[in-house]
Amino acid sequence: MKRSLLAAAAALVLMAHPGAAEDIKPGLVYDLGGKFDKSFNEAAFNGAEKFKSETGIEYRDFEIQNDSQREQALRNFARRGLSPIVAIGFSQANAVEKVAKEFPDLKFAIVDMVVELPNVRSILFKEHEGSYLVGLLAAMASGSDKVGFVGGMDIPLIRRFACGYVQGAKAAKEKVEVYQNMTGTTGAAWNDPVKGGELAKSQFAQGADVVYHAAGGTGIGVLQAAADAGKLGIGVDSNQNALHPGSVLTSMLKRVDVAVDTAFSDAKDGSWTSGVYVLGLAEGGVDWAFDEHNKNLITSGMKEAVDKAKADIIAGTISVHDYMADKTCPF
Repeated sequence: MKRSLLAAAAALVLMAHPGAAEDIKPGLVYDLGGKFDKSFNEAAFNGAEKFKSETGIEYRDFEIQNDSQREQALRNFARRGLSPIVAIGFSQANAVEKVAKEFPDLKFAIVDMVVELPNVRSILFKEHEGSYLVGLLAAMASGSDKVGFVGGMDIPLIRRFACGYVQGAKAAKEKVEVYQNMTGTTGAAWNDPVKGGELAKSQFAQGADVVYHAAGGTGIGVLQAAADAGKLGIGVDSNQNALHPGSVLTSMLKRVDVAVDTAFSDAKDGSWTSGVYVLGLAEGGVDWAFDEHNKNLITSGMKEAVDKAKADIIAGTISVHDYMADKTCPF
């Protein structure tokens, strides 16, 4: 199921290594913010843990503390013969490219960036599609017709989240106002919950009553501020509904866990492929979270609307604007 998900999403396959099951030594290098950020990195950790629980195969992982450690960590793992080595986050691209060239017989994967080498799997997600769905829900849940977005590092990838969110909100209510703030321009923007909370409070002060974050560990502060103010937050990457039950409207799921688990499993099974994989709603790569923690916040009308929008996006009836394609947001 997992491998078919990725195979169906493949935009380009550069090289395949069919064969029997292999003995592997998996490695995982997290981005800034650490593996217990309750968001992006933790999704990767959960995928690795799932693989370990199902196969009994241990993996090595490393939490970088600064940018200089990216290349050091990857090379250290490669020298120890770890393979596949999965790097989490676009900021790992230069390090992955350099180390993968030095160790062409090892397998590497990277999430959120393309590295065009024959031994690298590049995994991308259609974050704008999932963000459209939670934007639709945000506008429908809003009593003030004012909602907010708090991004982490100000980069095109996070603008993609924001633009999809705005499009979804305006599809629900054309005149809804969407406030937007980015946390910063360096990697520190992913791990500043205090500033995340301050930005959310500022948007609440302007009348917003639902705020979506795409900010890694910084977003924990956004969700806390929403709970403290009696407002609604929207989580990202991992299912964050349980962090503040009744205060988190939903979470935009980005299945980094599936990407990591599948990379490890494919290497183990001898079915590893390199190339570029793009995962959206159709492939199960993004989605929205509905569970016991937010079921009382989602009305039947909201559920019907978001289910229809999801089906329409998959069918191509709704086209969600991709900020990464032209660096504009026309909404």
